[in-house]
Amino acid sequence: MSYFVYILECSDGSLYTGITKDVTKRLDEHNTKDTGAKYTKARRPVKLLYEEASSDRSSASKREYAIKKLTRLKKLQLIKNISLK
Repeated sequence: MSYFVYILECSDGSLYTGITKDVTKRLDEHNTKDTGAKYTKARRPVKLLYEEASSDRSSASKREYAIKKLTRLKKLQLIKNISLK
């Protein structure tokens, strides 16, 4: 089963990056449930800006780490480049 790396935009304009097997379910959790990340609970609602498929959890985790190390500007460029394709 595939994993996905995703980037959310929080209500305060900040960006949150995570991984999941089901992007739709996880987005709902971030917005409505206590199982969402502590960071996003205080910044609801969140919206999905970016998702990227990975073949397994290990590669998804490595990609998540790489994205988290990017500056905000680089993350926004990544999102923009994907939306233009």
